[in-house]
Amino acid sequence: MDNLYQQIKAIRLSGTSVIGRIVLLYIPVALLISGCATYYQKNFDFNYEFERGDLQRALATLEKNNKQEHGRSRFIYMVNNGLLLSILGRYEESNAYFEKAFLFGEDYHINYLNEAASYFTNPSVTIYHGEDHEHLMLLYYKALNYLKMNKYEEALVECRRLNIRLNQLSDKYTSEEKYQRDAFVNTLMGIIYQADKDYNNAFIAYRNALEVYENDYAKMFGMKVPEQLKYDLINTATWTGFTKEADEYKERFCIPEYKPTTPEADLVFFWHNGLAPIKSEWSINFAIDKGSNNGVVFSNPELGLVFPFELGEDEDKKRSDLTDLRVFRVAFPRYMERPVYYKSGDLTLGDKSYPLELVEDVNQVAFYSLKKRMVQEFSKGLLRAALKKVTEQSLRKENESLGAVMGLVNAMTEKADTRNWQTLPHSIYYSRISLKEGANEVKLSLKTADGQITPHDFTYQAKKGQTLFHTFSSLESTSAPYRYY
Repeated sequence: MDNLYQQIKAIRLSGTSVIGRIVLLYIPVALLISGCATYYQKNFDFNYEFERGDLQRALATLEKNNKQEHGRSRFIYMVNNGLLLSILGRYEESNAYFEKAFLFGEDYHINYLNEAASYFTNPSVTIYHGEDHEHLMLLYYKALNYLKMNKYEEALVECRRLNIRLNQLSDKYTSEEKYQRDAFVNTLMGIIYQADKDYNNAFIAYRNALEVYENDYAKMFGMKVPEQLKYDLINTATWTGFTKEADEYKERFCIPEYKPTTPEADLVFFWHNGLAPIKSEWSINFAIDKGSNNGVVFSNPELGLVFPFELGEDEDKKRSDLTDLRVFRVAFPRYMERPVYYKSGDLTLGDKSYPLELVEDVNQVAFYSLKKRMVQEFSKGLLRAALKKVTEQSLRKENESLGAVMGLVNAMTEKADTRNWQTLPHSIYYSRISLKEGANEVKLSLKTADGQITPHDFTYQAKKGQTLFHTFSSLESTSAPYRYY
């Protein structure tokens, strides 16, 4: 966050006539985007229909707003279509949208005009390119669609894409505290390789997942290693011929007597529980004071926030320009959790019960990722607000009326970017069940915090050596107090 004044100087245009044209240019934009509504509220009809499970109507609402496919939020439009069509069992159509979203992420280019405009208005005028975890999740859904169509080779292509995405995250973030490795994605890759009878690559993927769960996920999200992952790791080690490694993991997991057996068929069941958090906004008032070492300090004593900036050359003039701003409001994004209605679930086949285990907490990943980049959000927000105020003051010196208009535009347009993929699940659970060849009657039991149980019955027709895949989505949330970050 160094050299704030140079950043302002690089973006700012001086001169009454030029600044006047900028004001006139952005007043219409301000009127269009100045509403207090968040992205969720602006798309309330779609969100309401989706959350109450009226998926056909939600899809129709999306199709009616198809102009969004080429708008600034096109990524969200594409992944929303993909997710809805996946739940509805229209897997080919779903993957067509997910592929568009994937290619968008691969070919994303910065529109520098929109980026510059965001400093005079707000970040919502830029193209939303998606959060890191959202790009991983679209490939998860795409791979699942292929698995349900028994297209293992195509699913393995998505595995390789997922691996590339993970490598890109590792290159992007050097700090160990950043979200740069995904245990669930590695688990998914292992499941796909295992279904394809590629036990060697499955073992490697499971081993990587174990390492991420035990280190990153335990530290960042307080998550445990799923028990099923431990058994899958031992199974694939054994089937690959890694007897020594299998025995070591048995001792490590305190199951020395466990003996892997090959089932007639398998069911891998994914439960998508609840809904991901919504991005909202909050605002903070900052004061600007003279700092030491030729700089200024943005501060908010109530929240204990202090952001020093170095100014570089001509310090006194720059300090004067900035400290004349005194106090101003800056808007930032934050997540609002939608608490889940169901707290746990299990599957029953015959007299045996299989717990559904948490494998990915999408809600926590989103919260953590935003938290770790808030310094960047603060830097952008302060630059935006300072630029607006400096421009406003320059105008007031030349034309008080025009300066007042600019002040109104500034107030109207100070908003955070509240866009995110809001139809994702809150959390993902899974279980693996050994099936018999032929018909298998499986019961799903979802449980609330007060012990109420909602049952669902399924019949699976299994062929020998086959791995079946099933996803179940429960969209319910509670009215419990929301948690924010």
